[in-house]
Amino acid sequence: MTDSAITPTRPTDAPDPAALFQLEQPLSARRIVVAMSGGVDSSVVAALAAQSGAEVIGVTLQLYDHGEAVKRKGACCAGDDIRDARAVADKLGIAHYVFDHESAFREDVIDRFADEYMAGRTPVPCIRCNMGVKFTDLFRMARELGADCLATGHYVQRVIGAAGPELHRAADPARDQSYFLYGTTDEQLAFLRFPLGGLPKPYVREIAAGIGLGVASKPDSQDICFVPDGDYASLVKKLRPAAANVGDIVHAQSGETLGRHKGIIHYTVGQRRGLEIGGQAEPLYVTGIDAQRQAVLVGPKRMLAVGAMTVVETNRIGPLPTTGPDTQLTVKVRSLAKPVPCRIGGPFGDDAATRIVFDKPEYGVAPGQAAVVYAGERVIGGGWIEGTEKA
Repeated sequence: MTDSAITPTRPTDAPDPAALFQLEQPLSARRIVVAMSGGVDSSVVAALAAQSGAEVIGVTLQLYDHGEAVKRKGACCAGDDIRDARAVADKLGIAHYVFDHESAFREDVIDRFADEYMAGRTPVPCIRCNMGVKFTDLFRMARELGADCLATGHYVQRVIGAAGPELHRAADPARDQSYFLYGTTDEQLAFLRFPLGGLPKPYVREIAAGIGLGVASKPDSQDICFVPDGDYASLVKKLRPAAANVGDIVHAQSGETLGRHKGIIHYTVGQRRGLEIGGQAEPLYVTGIDAQRQAVLVGPKRMLAVGAMTVVETNRIGPLPTTGPDTQLTVKVRSLAKPVPCRIGGPFGDDAATRIVFDKPEYGVAPGQAAVVYAGERVIGGGWIEGTEKA
């Protein structure tokens, strides 16, 4: 502990930190590594960990440091955010380390993000980051530091079930981040802790303000962290100049060329706005991207109806349910989509490719996005959408 160390305080109705971290007593004999991004969530996790009496070490991965991102508040793991994480650690009196992972992040996340758009797919870089640089590398670092667990500020719940730890949705549906963590392995889940999963976000900010953390009112990140102004198309064009190539907008049924587009990176399946096509009998939507032809395919909304999809690189967390009230499976095909009933046809997990059938036609299913399967509140796992079958 340093001279600046404080004893974090909390409201009388605050949850017991010992229960939040699911560790055996005495906690004074435990070591908790906290992934600190510089935001309010991970900062509160560090404070709760410090209050528990355990030894706490904060770890921050520097993932990028370019252009305006260095000065951007509410991003993650660059510039001001690293300084914020260090300031919180100093206030709490805990050790804090910063590790440079910029090269790995660029290769595994940013370059892949650009390549996916060039291939006519709609990527989810936050999932790639969690599956790669964040969890894999942080897991290894925490082990090397002799930690009993790795704690993060994600809004999901770790519940002990009959077969071991399970990943569940957050108690606050508006904050649930389970869609982005479907790639968590059983081994990782045994080591990970998510202390905020049962708490509402306003309450987390109250805890931060009560402790006197400078990040208590820091805004949440709303965009992809490595895109400073939300203009992902400009970033992709900078990394892959060919992304700016124009091409035809083609009617998916008739094959008629209806206009020209300004680059396939500006379009995704289900999109209606921005096509700039007039004089049509009915509204047209993007129904597909033909990257080889540099063509954007459009059609009426009924052409977006999907009856089944092929999902690849699947990961399963725990066993598939066989009996009971949570046997009915649901699937989310976008982070903000509502889970819909589905059936799994074939093996699921261990990187297998499988076919998932919707009980009713689903719309706007885009290759490149993730499909995440649930049984009730429990995350069964998920994979990447490779292809779709029209309803």
